[in-house]
Order: sequence, then structure tokens, then C-alpha cells
Amino acid sequence: MREGDRSARRATLAVPPSQIHPRRSILACHLAQPPSPRPLSDVPCFPLLRVYEICIVLPACNFHWNIHCNVHPASSSVMLTERLLQQATHQFSQAIRTVTSACSNDLWESLCLRGYNRMLARVTVLAEIKAFVGAVVVMVSFGSQLRSHSQFIDSVCAIVVKGNWGNLLQVNKNASALTSSTIHQVLLQLSFYGYGLSHSFPFFKWLCSIPHYSHSLQCSWAMIHILTKHKHFKTAHRILEDIANKEFLSSPSVLSTLVRIHDNQESNSQVLSWLVIHYAKSKMTQDAIQVFEQMRLHEVKPHLHACTVLLSSLLKDGVTHMVWKIYKRMVQVGVVPNIYIYNCLFHACSKSRDVERAEQLLSEMDLNGVLPDIFTYNTLISLYCRKGMHYEALSIQDRMEREGISLDIVSYNSFIYGFCKEGRMREAMSLFCEIKNATPNHVTYTTLIDGYCKTNELEQALKMWKLMEAKGLYPGVVTYNSILRKLCQDGRIRDANKLLNEMNERKVQADNITCNTLINAYCKIGDLKSAMKFKNKMLEAGLKPDPFTYKALIHGFCKMNDLESAKELMFSMLGAGFTLGYSTYSWIVDGYCKKDNMDAVLALPDEFLPRGLCLDVSVYRALIRRACKVERIECAEKLFNHMEGKGISGDSVIYTSLAYAYWKVGNASAASCMLEEMARRRLMITVKLYRCFCTSDTSENKVSQIFWNHVVDRGLMSRNTMNKIQQMLI
Repeated sequence: MREGDRSARRATLAVPPSQIHPRRSILACHLAQPPSPRPLSDVPCFPLLRVYEICIVLPACNFHWNIHCNVHPASSSVMLTERLLQQATHQFSQAIRTVTSACSNDLWESLCLRGYNRMLARVTVLAEIKAFVGAVVVMVSFGSQLRSHSQFIDSVCAIVVKGNWGNLLQVNKNASALTSSTIHQVLLQLSFYGYGLSHSFPFFKWLCSIPHYSHSLQCSWAMIHILTKHKHFKTAHRILEDIANKEFLSSPSVLSTLVRIHDNQESNSQVLSWLVIHYAKSKMTQDAIQVFEQMRLHEVKPHLHACTVLLSSLLKDGVTHMVWKIYKRMVQVGVVPNIYIYNCLFHACSKSRDVERAEQLLSEMDLNGVLPDIFTYNTLISLYCRKGMHYEALSIQDRMEREGISLDIVSYNSFIYGFCKEGRMREAMSLFCEIKNATPNHVTYTTLIDGYCKTNELEQALKMWKLMEAKGLYPGVVTYNSILRKLCQDGRIRDANKLLNEMNERKVQADNITCNTLINAYCKIGDLKSAMKFKNKMLEAGLKPDPFTYKALIHGFCKMNDLESAKELMFSMLGAGFTLGYSTYSWIVDGYCKKDNMDAVLALPDEFLPRGLCLDVSVYRALIRRACKVERIECAEKLFNHMEGKGISGDSVIYTSLAYAYWKVGNASAASCMLEEMARRRLMITVKLYRCFCTSDTSENKVSQIFWNHVVDRGLMSRNTMNKIQQMLI
């Protein structure tokens, strides 16, 4: 550095005397990174990296100067405090006294104190010394620490380069000096000065053999980046997966720190993209999202493959709304979507049955010059067929033919499913006979068999079954379930059991749908004993009852007026973590109403807490609503008071149910009180709630219309709701 440049920098960083605090010594550290670090002539192996400029002020003698310290890269920060200034050493004190006595009242240009060849301290006086009152600033302690640490790091680097790693264990007679922080600095320094993997990676692996030593996160992260820099991707990926399973890498604070340590965008993009892929494939989707967010915040562009894997993982988890959020952020950081990302988005549209967004995506692909593939078109055809939009599906087929893309079996299955869903079996069979360049599979035959069963054409379904077996395709559990469902609907329980035995002989494992179909069939004919027996077999087979299982049994017991068994099953269902709907509570309330035992309904909420179950507003909502529906208003009132006594507030359904019930029996004042309470609590009536109280009875419709007019007058419906209701009535 030239003398003019030094003077300019000193002038910039010097503290003017007018800003000196009158009572305290001031210490300011300014870190300046040189444009290109160059080796010093007197340093044999490892040159110094950073320059620290320290401005030290002695207000007692109106004296201040700058110290330029070339500091070893291992010291990432310098903090000199008042306490350190007070730790004066004799050497520096003697130097100051000697100079002041010899050059009093003169302006010095510079004083160079040289220590070890990697430590250079230059003291430059910037103001005339008027008096020396014994105040001494000491830098020797600081310099000594830096010299010692720098010397040790350089020694380790030299040993690593020479390959005599065993000598490292002789430091302090053990390996205690080889801390993870030291190793991290050694790896960084070796990488900075161009020493390849032939030195750093074998040394990294050798360290694992040292007793009681394990690599820190920083060491492993540094090694991953070094390996990535030298294109050793498989090894880097393996180390990354290892630490990803042990460390909290997805933590924002941890990731933010690691990204700042290595500010190479290309390397960070590669490593963090791997991390996103690892978490996504390990079903740790939330962690993958956190890593992606940190990449976005640090403006690190993720790889396209990482984006595709993350979107696919979100789709598998069923969180389609997050797919669109992640996609939007991908575009914001500069990711240009390819066909694989677009196919993930089409899959999201298919899952949410969003035809409009799918068509927008197709237009976007055309604008961006991305050509759809067979997967894109199959997803669109499937979406259109499930929505009953056959004309649109056929238009996709025409587009495929224009582009020279032939229909595959997935395309044909989608068309056949669309026809079968609407009961158009003639068109479905016609298309089945026209299949070309594709071979019908299990899905094709099962779709046709199920279609025939739903149109009450069991004979045709059995013919397709035989044709399927003739083609060498043996029915699976889904195919058996279609036939079982039809047999049970027709009351042919014996034939259903024969088919079940055939499944066992062919070692086709029954699933929940198989068991639920038979349980429901037994419940409908009142054979609850066989139904419960089959439920036990279901448990023995390792299958767990689902909400449909419980509902079928509860409904069956209610039909047989065995309300205690129904109630026990209801609590078992709640204990299994399932929620009960309005219909399930209705069956039990109706059963007690038939027995004229409304006290049992009133006592029902008190049984929740002793069984360890949560008693919330949903329970009271269902009970009050049903009691009002069957015109047991007195019971509904008691339940309402019981609810408020528990400190549970009612919702729009409860208040509307009570108000409507009061209105129907001619108690307009009680109905008005309920509506006023709704208005006070700002509880609004929605379109869905309105539909619950609609009836086809003409005489009741007149009463209903007057009631809804009162609701509107009290402002309990929004304009949007009113407009939708008016459109319904047209």
C-alpha cells in the first residue's frame, strides 16, 4: 500500500479531538477488507487476510492515534474493551516512555513495533503530545493472543500439507488443542489458499479416529462446501444427509448463520437444494419449506429438481394450498418453471378440481413455450371427466392428435371412468372396444365392473370379471369390493360371504371398505350380532374401525332401539379421535324421543368429562338443533341453559335453531330475543345455514318467509348472502 493511500485511510478513520469524551477513553474498531489479499514478503507460508484499524484515544493528554493490525483470518472479530486497556504490560510502557522523553513536543510520523512475522503493529501519532500523565494503552496482550493462535493454526496447516498428522496429537501432549473451532479455521484456510481435497478431506476423515472428538456443524458444513467446490457431489451429499439427520439444520437461525459463513451463491444453491430434496423425500415437508424460505431470504436460487421434489411432497401430503404459495415464491427468486413443475401444478388442480386454474396454466405454458407431455394431457382429461366435462376432455384428445401424441391406457381409463360415473355404459364399452396402442389393465376392467354394478347390471359385471380373468388379470380387493357392494345392496349376504371366502382362498387381503360393506349390510337387516362379530374379525386382522364403521353400527343399534349400546359406541368413536356429525347425534336423540326419555338426552353432556372426553359447543349444537327439529323446545331450552352454565357460548346454528323453533310454535317474543342476542354478539347467518332450515312444505314456507324477513331486518345477513339466497329462489 502506498503512503498516500495510508494517509487517506488514517484521515478517514481518525477521531477528531472535538468528539473525544472528556472522562472516558474511547476505543473504536473498524474492519476493512482489502480488495485482494496479498502475501507479505516476510511470511513464508500463509499470508494475512484482514486489516483491522483501531483508533485509540487518551483524553487525559488529548492524545490519539491509529493502529493498523494485520490479523490472522482465524480471528473473525476483534473486541478491545476498557478492561483490556487497563492490562498494561511493561514492554509497551517502556517503548512509549522512551519515545515521549526523546521526542517531546514533536510530531512523529510512525513507530513500528515488530513481533512475530505474522503480527505487525504500526502506531502513528496524529496529534502533538502536550503532556504524558502516565496513561498507557497496551496492545501487547492482544497481539500476543493473536500471535499464539495464528501460529498454532499455521502450524496445523503446515502439518496437514506435509501429511504428518500424528504430530498433531503431540500438541499439549494430547488432542485437546484440536477443537472443532480450530479445525474449522484450518479447513477454511486450506481451501482459501488452493490446497485441494488430497489434503483437507483425508485430514477431515482422520480426525474422526481421534478419541472424544466429533466434527461440529461448522466443520461439516465447511467440508461439504469444499467438496462441492471440487465437484465431489456424492461425498458432499452423503455428509449433508448425515448431519441433516442429527442437527437442526432447518432452524432459521442455524441456516442463516451457515449461509453467511460461505457466501458463494453457486455453492449455497447446490447444498441447500440438496437439503430441500433430503427433507422432502424424508417426509419432513415443514423442514424443507423452512430451508426453502431461508434460500429466498438470502436470495439463493434453488435448483429446479429441488423445486419439483418439494412440490411433489406437498401434493402427497395433501396440502395443495401450499403448492401455490411455494410456486409463487419460486418465481419471485427467479426460478423458470419447466414441464415437471407445471405437471405438479396440474396435479394440484386435479386434486382440488380447479378447472379454471388448470386452463390458465395451459395458456401460461403456451406463452412460455413449454410443450405439454402425456402426463399433462392425462391430468387434464382426468379432471374434465371427473367434472363431467366430456366435450372439454375430447378437445384435449384432439389437441393430442394434432401434436402427434397418442392416447395411452391412463387416458382411456379416464374417459371410461367419466362415462361409467354418469351411467353411460354403452359409450364406455364402445370406447373400451376401440382401445388401440394400449393394453387394458386392472383399472380398466375394475372401472367397467363397478359401472355395471352401479347401473344394476350385475350379470354384465360378472361377464367383465370372467373376461378379465381370461386376459390373465386376477381381481384385486377393489374389484371384489365392487361386487360385494352390489350383492349386499341386493340383500344377498350369503353370496357376499361366499365371495369373501374366495378372497381368502386367493389370498386377497380384505380392507376397511370390504369390512364396512358387510357390517353395514348386517346392520341394515338387523343382525347386529353378526355385525359386531365381523367388527371383531376386522380388529383381529389388524384393521382399525373408521368413522363409517362406527356410524353403521350406531345407526344399526338405534334402529333396534338399543340406545345404550349405540351410546357406548358413540363414546368409543369419540375416544378413538373421530368427530361426530349432526346425523349421528340425531339418531340417538330420535331414539330417546321415541321412548319419550328426554332426560337421557339432557344427561348426555354430563357423561363426556368423566370419560375424559372434551365437551364443546359442537355437542350442544347437534343436540339442541335436533331437539328443535323434533319440536322438543323445552329440552332444547334446558340444554341451552346447561351449555351457558358450563361457560360455553352458543353459535349462529344454536341461536337460529331456537329462534326458528320459537317462531314455528308462535312464540314470537322468545324468537325476537334470540335474534336480538345474535345481533348483539354479531352472529351472522350464512347461505349454508339458511339451506338447513329450508323445507318443501308450502304451508311451512309461508311461516319461514316471515321469519327470514325479520332476520334481514335485524341485519343478520350480509348483502352477499342475501344475493345468493335470491338466486337460489329464482
